Amino acid sequence: MPIDPVALVRRYHAALNRYTAAEVAAMFAADAIYQSPGVGALRGREAIIAAFTAYFAEHPDQHALDEKITREGDMAAASQWRLTATSRSTGEPYHRQGAETVSFNGDGLIVRVDVEDQ
Repeated sequence: MPIDPVALVRRYHAALNRYTAAEVAAMFAADAIYQSPGVGALRGREAIIAAFTAYFAEHPDQHALDEKITREGDMAAASQWRLTATSRSTGEPYHRQGAETVSFNGDGLIVRVDVEDQ
């Protein structure tokens, strides 16, 4: 059965907005790669979830909004997003916007995320 990468990105981003490690971890393949200017290249589900958990501990109120999601072939979707959060340690607001391409395997698991700031 074909996957719908746009629907899968929406589901992934909704899970990030209510972050729990177990829910998000279940969306990644064991050997996934996450590439972002903020963290560099993370390899493997465990490394990705450890970085997410640390980030959400510091920014527990993060809320991201997809401005646009487009299908990029059969197994990927690209999103443009913006987010707001507050740093727990400083109380300072945090704003970011960017784009990312999320690629999936045939089981609908994330195999690669490439993030760029805009």
